[in-house]
Amino acid sequence: MVAANLLSPPPQISPQTALQLSQKAPLILSQSPTPSLPWPLSLLFSRETPETWTIHENLLLSALRTGDDTSARQILDRMTSRFGASNERIIALRGIYEEALAKDDKELTRVLDGYGKVLEVDPTNTLVRKRGIAVQKSLGRTQDAITSLKVLLENSPTDVEAWAELSDMYAANGAWGQAIYCLEEVLLVMPNAWTAHAQVATLHYLSAPSSLHSLSMALRHFARSVELNESYLRGYYGLKLVAQKLIPLLSESTAVAKKNAEEDDIPPPKLQSVKKLEELATGKLAEIVRQYGSGKKGWAAFDEAEVIATKELLDRDGRVER
Repeated sequence: MVAANLLSPPPQISPQTALQLSQKAPLILSQSPTPSLPWPLSLLFSRETPETWTIHENLLLSALRTGDDTSARQILDRMTSRFGASNERIIALRGIYEEALAKDDKELTRVLDGYGKVLEVDPTNTLVRKRGIAVQKSLGRTQDAITSLKVLLENSPTDVEAWAELSDMYAANGAWGQAIYCLEEVLLVMPNAWTAHAQVATLHYLSAPSSLHSLSMALRHFARSVELNESYLRGYYGLKLVAQKLIPLLSESTAVAKKNAEEDDIPPPKLQSVKKLEELATGKLAEIVRQYGSGKKGWAAFDEAEVIATKELLDRDGRVER
């Protein structure tokens, strides 16, 4: 079980799990995967597996999250000895270690300067460039971070993580058009990413919550998100909210509807279609709330806070089945 958790990507490790994993550091550090025999005998007697260093990397991150700097340093030293100090990933992990130990903005700035020196020697080191962007955000240098992301994307235009990060930064500054554009670039690379469709829909909704065009675009993307994932609570929640806003707009005078349709490249949805989508979303949300509350197997994986918010939405609408 420990190995399985350590093989999970770091974002999937909860704080509680990170604490449990970091407590295993002494045991793992007591077992060296690389023998001290000279080459080539070291190759014959090595206990390395494809998962060995993934486990070490995630253990390093878990140790840093829980403040076990001593174990983190030992793991970093072991990985440096194995792959070399000039290895691109080791340089990035060393930077993460230094970031974690930084006590104030001044020390963080020194880490950022170190990243800059690495990039002067090797501008293609994407991992270090991303760490530099993370530090710039921590220091409140939003415009610098945006500029750095643009440079990164010029050299790696299919980096969906960078596009998504840039979208978040634009959205935080109310630059909705740029934020939407960035997420559309994500969808060009990952057209079936339902979370990205839901995020694009959310941005359209936030950009102009009373606009027929923005709400129509939001509806399209929320509908696509639940088409791709039939159990996607956030998608159904957004679909219901947007449909509720669209129905009165589409019910207004025909002249207004025609004017909006002429101004848009994409015509607004039909009123009956929106009503059907609202009914679909309502029914699915009610089912999720009901099944989650019953503790039925297979329905407990939903986030409790999201289920509570869903129930409140349905209660306001008087649609929760008792």
